[in-house]
Amino acid sequence: MTAASGASARRRIVVWRHGQTAWNFDGRFQGQSDIDLDATGLEQAARAAQVLAGLKPAAIVSSDLGRARATAEALSELTELPVALDERLRETYLGSWQGRTRAEVEELFPGEAAAWLAGGLERRGGGEHMTEVADRAVAAVLDAVGALPPRSTLVAVTHGGAGRVLLAHLVGLPPEMWKVLGGLSNCCWSVLSERPGGDAGPRWVLVEHNAGTLPQPVLSDDR
Repeated sequence: MTAASGASARRRIVVWRHGQTAWNFDGRFQGQSDIDLDATGLEQAARAAQVLAGLKPAAIVSSDLGRARATAEALSELTELPVALDERLRETYLGSWQGRTRAEVEELFPGEAAAWLAGGLERRGGGEHMTEVADRAVAAVLDAVGALPPRSTLVAVTHGGAGRVLLAHLVGLPPEMWKVLGGLSNCCWSVLSERPGGDAGPRWVLVEHNAGTLPQPVLSDDR
């Protein structure tokens, strides 16, 4: 295969975070609580979908939580692609942190909060470890993109924390380096491009990160 033909055969993965919810706006940790998009989130999804439709995706896979599903459906309406739901793309389960503000968490769980603010990846609120989240999210995305032909684009709709560790794991960063990637803002996306990887299979290179950020703030469980 020539360099030119190899480049043209590369697949892409677009990791797209859901739009804003009332809990995002209030600064509450959502985790796997099933919170719907608010009016702003619905507008964000419709606007971002117009851009992503221009990438001519071949498939859409989404977390089954309502805020991600509604975001994915905005793109589905434009592209006429079905949305495949996969619970492996859900946000991190945060146990007793879910539904609480950062101030409440710092008061009730000071040790856990301090470790997290210092950049730790430990379990929060008795929930999932971030490596567990990365493993399941990566498996979901690789299953979906592996079913596509060359030169195809997959859009994977997920969440702030899950999206960050998915991206970091796919590009091969060790866990202690995962937080060098900034968090995805609501309804923003990152793009990974496939590269030959020899016997180990394809490599993934981050070619665009947090597109559409400005002027949107990062309101996330993973901020």
